Amino acid sequence: MLLVIDSGNTNVVFAVYRGDEQIGSWRCGNDPKRTADEYAVWLSQLLKLSDLSFDVIEASIIASVVPETLFNLKRLCDRYVPGRTLVVKEPGTELGIEILIDRPEQVGADRLVGVIAAHTHYGGPLMVLDFGTATSFDIADANGNFCGGVLAPGVHNSVEALHMAGRQLPRVDIARPESVIGKATVPAMQSGVYWGYLSMIEGMTARIQQEFGEPMKVIATGGLSALFADATPAIHKTEPALILAGLVEIFKRNN
Repeated sequence: MLLVIDSGNTNVVFAVYRGDEQIGSWRCGNDPKRTADEYAVWLSQLLKLSDLSFDVIEASIIASVVPETLFNLKRLCDRYVPGRTLVVKEPGTELGIEILIDRPEQVGADRLVGVIAAHTHYGGPLMVLDFGTATSFDIADANGNFCGGVLAPGVHNSVEALHMAGRQLPRVDIARPESVIGKATVPAMQSGVYWGYLSMIEGMTARIQQEFGEPMKVIATGGLSALFADATPAIHKTEPALILAGLVEIFKRNN
């Protein structure tokens, strides 16, 4: 079995796979101060609840955008997980694609993993729309090579910024309002967030395809992907576990 670890800016997701089948997945907040031993105690209990243990895991793979967290995750795997540990973007880990941007070293590991997963399942050219801490639009050509993209503020961060900037504006849930025109403060704010982001998504996906010169499949991932995908034909498919599937694919390419 394979332990897959996706360390994002907000959360760390752990999953165990048998081949392409996910056996279980667990999530915790990304705290760079959490030690390898603390991860091990927490994860061992969750594995036990699923009738698993570190002993049945044969190898591991990590993608991280937080260097301080990556250090402790690597120590976790070195101490508690038998077999090989791969880390995306470190020497010795082959991705099987070209990174066709000006500064390849600056692109986040999660963005590369996302386009690899999407291209493996859907072909290209394509666009991965990831609703994470940032909202990212990442492009892969017909051969799966990473061609760049767009980074915009994340939905949750925008809601928090609106609340913090306006002294009389409450913190609101992200939801789809029944109408665009709000008749009170809360629905007006929810409309601005939801329909504003949806308009940005539709406009940006159209502009990217126009500039790229080819139509693209648009694959959405992240916790809010289904909420927005239901309201627009600009998103063709949602894949909540896209990054985890991409890590499994990268592990295959290295074995």
